[in-house]
Formats: sequence, C-alpha cells, structure tokens
Amino acid sequence: MSHHTDAALSNGDDLDVIVIGGGQAGLATGYHLARRGLRFLVVDAGPAIGHVWRSRWSSLRLFTPAEHDGLPGMAFPAPAGSHPDKDQVADYLEAYAAHFGLPVLLGCTVRRVSRSRDGFAVETSRGTLRARQVVVATGPFQSPVTPRLALGLDPDVTQVHSAGYRDPDDLPTGPVLVVGGGNSGRQIALELAASGERQVTLAVGTEPPTLPQRILGRDLFWWLTRLGLMAKTADSRLARRMQARGDIVVGSPLPALRRAGVDVRGRALLADGREVHLEDGAPVEVSAVVWATGFRTDYSWLDVPGVVVDGRVVHRRGLTDVPGLAFVGLPWQHTRGSALLGFVGDDAEFVVTALADAPRESPRAAARPA
Repeated sequence: MSHHTDAALSNGDDLDVIVIGGGQAGLATGYHLARRGLRFLVVDAGPAIGHVWRSRWSSLRLFTPAEHDGLPGMAFPAPAGSHPDKDQVADYLEAYAAHFGLPVLLGCTVRRVSRSRDGFAVETSRGTLRARQVVVATGPFQSPVTPRLALGLDPDVTQVHSAGYRDPDDLPTGPVLVVGGGNSGRQIALELAASGERQVTLAVGTEPPTLPQRILGRDLFWWLTRLGLMAKTADSRLARRMQARGDIVVGSPLPALRRAGVDVRGRALLADGREVHLEDGAPVEVSAVVWATGFRTDYSWLDVPGVVVDGRVVHRRGLTDVPGLAFVGLPWQHTRGSALLGFVGDDAEFVVTALADAPRESPRAAARPA
C-alpha cells in the first residue's frame, strides 16, 4: 500500500479516479492511471492483494501459459510454456502493485456508489470517498450460485461451492458428487479421483466445447493468439458464435475423466436426502456435493440508474452512458481475453485513455443537483 492511500482517505475530494477491485483488472487500470499522472485509489474488500486467487482450490493452475499471463509493464516471472498455479498468480499481483507503487486500500468493502455534484460518492466500510470518475473492476466471479435442488439434501451431506473448496481433505470419505461440467468441475473431479479415497461422480448438463491444452506440439493459447482469435471483437460474427457456445473447457476431456475413475453422468435434477437423481438413469448416493455451478454478478451496491439492466452492464468497450463511470475486466468486454490475466491490459488502457481525455466537468453538469 503506497503513501498516497492515507492522503486519499483524509482528502477524498482530491481524487480523479476510484478503482473498485484490486485484482488483475484493477491493478492494470491503476498502472495506466499512474502513467497518465492521475490521482487515484484502488479499493478492495480482501485482506491482501491476490487474496481471491490464494483462496481458490489448492491444485488450480492457469490454462494460459506464463508468457500470456503478464500485466502491462511487467512479465509474469515463470518459464515460457509453464502454467502458473494460483499462489504464483497471487504472488505476482502483490509484486506488481508493490513494483509500481500502486495505491491500494485493503479491507475496504464498497457499500454504495452514487452520483454526486462533483462526480461520484463511494460509500465504504472505511468511510466515504469521492472522485470525479469511477472504474468498476470487480471481475465476473462475485456471488456463487447454488441451485435450488441443494435444499433437498440431508443436513448430514457436506455441501461446498467450488469457490469455497480447497482440497480433498475438505470432504468426508465416501461418494462425492461434483455438479457442473465446466473447467472448475472437471479439475476438482480429477483431483478428488486422484486422492483415491472416494468414488467420484461428475454431473454434466449441456456439455461445453472442449479444446486440448496442446495442439501439434504447441499450447492452445499460442494457436489462439497466432490465429487472431483472442483479438476478435465481441461484435464480430465469429465472436458472437463463440459467446453463444459458452465458456470453452481447456483440457480435461470427458474420456480422460472416465479413465481417471470419474463416473461421468447427466444433469442433476433432484436431491432427496442422501440421493441425487440424474437425468440419465439411477440416482447416486452422496456423502458430499461440490457445486461447480458458477457465479452471478452482484451490482446491488451500484446506485446509478441505467448502467445495469437485467443483471447486465450496458457499455461500449467498458464505457457506460454515465460520464465518468466505466468497467474493466468484464467477460467479452471487447475480446475473448477481456477478463483474462494476460489480456485485460488492453481494455484497461482504452478505458483510462477515454477517462483521461474526457472533459474535466462534473458528471452531473446536465443533471439537477441532488
């Protein structure tokens, strides 16, 4: 945390920009704000930079190789072709903020953002901050989603969402069901099966497209980058097809899971006591369930009308119709890489340039005073 933080707290009106979220999107935004000489503060609810990464399950590794994992101005310190684990990512984010002296206020939960006469008021657990502009960089993984069928399970059945799962020791011995056929569900199912202590079933609904980690001796992301697929804009025909098909699973094809001893089954339909009924046949008895069922965004604290409609942010490459309010790190904000560690810097630079070049007038200039 740099010395600018205390000054910002004592004189909140002195800020040009408040960045909400201290993950990769917020830090990349901070880097570009610093280069433009703007007075800014990054606020984050966590106790440490990289806390979200450090809190994920123990065996988590990035699908992108290290050469595609660097934020602007600082390469990821790992050999090319290697796939960093979650603690390496957390260490990198901490080192990045320290190297560039980015002002980050930790343990600061944002409770409300609203427009004010001179810009925006950001009400937090540490007091109210004010700035001309706000960048929301909270990322796509905010509120874990657990399906309603979880309510039908016996209280003795251990339940954990993938966001709270750490390693096999979290779960009792006995049969375990992992619900969700995306990247997280498959990785966790493989890890549980490798522990050798329990029967593992993976319930998969609509199977997402799966690509191998390596193709013809090259990493998948070498091909995606070389072929220009990571740079396809969200409104292009190919990108719209990619979005419609949903998230891509990298590696962990279902046949490989079966070879590892995972019983791959259909969608989970109903839970009744210690049994979960699946769409493709007999129910499975469980001692534990891991819900790898994704996340939903939560912008209930963003009290700025018209920005979030039906749960979706209304924007053009991160810029909203409200002057001075922008987003960085949204999935498909501009390209496939917009929410990924090594690619988010492009959107951060675009948003910061737009904010820095905007007229220095109050966002409420055309609105009635509060």
